[in-house]
Amino acid sequence: MSESGKNASGYHERYMSRCLELAQDGAGYVSPNPMVGAVVVCGDRIIGEGFHERFGGPHAEVNAIASVTDSLLLQQSTLYVNLEPCSHHGKTPPCSDLIIEKNIPRVVIAGRDPHVRVAGKGVQRLRDAGVEVIEGILEEKALKLNEAFIKTHVKNMPFVSLKLAQTLDGKIATASGLSKWITGSQAREHVHMLRSRYDAVLTGSATVLADDPLLTVRHCEGRNPLRVVLDGGLRLSGGEKVFNSEARTLVFASEKRADPVKRDRLGEKGIEVAFVNEHDAGLDLQEVMGILHDKGILSVFVEAGARLSGSMMQARLVDKTYMYVAPKIFGGDGLSSFAPLGVNVPDKAFDLRFEPPCFFGDDILLEAYVL
Repeated sequence: MSESGKNASGYHERYMSRCLELAQDGAGYVSPNPMVGAVVVCGDRIIGEGFHERFGGPHAEVNAIASVTDSLLLQQSTLYVNLEPCSHHGKTPPCSDLIIEKNIPRVVIAGRDPHVRVAGKGVQRLRDAGVEVIEGILEEKALKLNEAFIKTHVKNMPFVSLKLAQTLDGKIATASGLSKWITGSQAREHVHMLRSRYDAVLTGSATVLADDPLLTVRHCEGRNPLRVVLDGGLRLSGGEKVFNSEARTLVFASEKRADPVKRDRLGEKGIEVAFVNEHDAGLDLQEVMGILHDKGILSVFVEAGARLSGSMMQARLVDKTYMYVAPKIFGGDGLSSFAPLGVNVPDKAFDLRFEPPCFFGDDILLEAYVL
C-alpha cells in the first residue's frame, strides 16, 4: 500500500513532525530565509534527513537528498518538507528541479511558501513533471514555526514580539525605577535564547538611560540581533553599552530634533542613524517598522519600558507578547507594565489569545498572540 493511501493523520504527520523538529535547528541562523526541515522516507523507514542550516547555504531538501547513501532508493521514496520547495534561482538552485532530477515520485508538504517568487510555483512545477504532491500536513504548526517569514511576505512588515518581566500585580519596576531583578536567572536565560532567534531587538532611549543594557546574547549560543534604539532627540551620548562593538546598532531619530553634533559623533563610531517622521506620541513607529522591513528584518523583539510598550500596542504593531510573571508584589507605587492605553470600558480592551503557560524556576511565562 502506498504512503498516499495510508491514514494521513498518523503516517504523514509522523514524518512531518520530524521535519518541524529539524527545521528548528536553523532558528536564528537562516533568516531572512524560513526554517525548513526535510525527511526522505522509503517504505516505513527514514533513509535521509536534513535542514536549512544557514542563510546562503544548501536548502533542507538538498541536505536531506545528499544524506541518502543509495541514490536508487530515492526513486521509491517520499520526500517530506515543511514548506513548498522553491522553484527559482536565488543563492541556490531550485529545489523542485533537484527533486525532479532525482526521480523522487512523491512529495508531502505542510504549507505553501508565500514568497512571491515561489507561491505555488514549486508545487506546480513538481506536478507538471508527474510528481505526486500532498499538501496541508501539520500546516498550522508549520505556519507558526515560520510566522515571521510568513507575515513579512504577506503584509510587508516585520513580526513583532513584546517582552515584559513583571510582578504578579503588573509592575515592571519599583516606584524608584529599580527592576533588577524581578524574574530569576532561568527566565532571563530564556530571554537570551529568544533574542538569538529574532533579527532585531528594539528599545527606547529611556530604557538605555535607566538600565544601560547590552541587548546582546550572552547566556546561550546564538547570533546577536541588530540592536535598534529609538532616540528622537539623540539624547544618548554614544558611550552607552548598547553602542559597543559586540553587535550592530541602528538608531532612529527625528531630523527636526536630533542634535547634529551627536549625529556626527555616532556616525564616526560606525552607528547608523535613520530619520523618521514624528508626531505627538513620538517617532512614527509604522515608519520605523517599514524601514526595518526594507532592511530585511523579519522579526523584532521589543524590550522596553511602559511608554514604548504602550505606544507599540496602540499602534497595533505587536503580534505576540512574552510576559514573564514573578511571584512578587510591588503594590500601587510600582511602575505599571504599560502606559495608559485609552481603555475606558472592558469592551475596548486589547484582546489576546494565550498559549500554554510554562515555568522557568519560580516564574511563569504567559505567551499570547494579539488578536
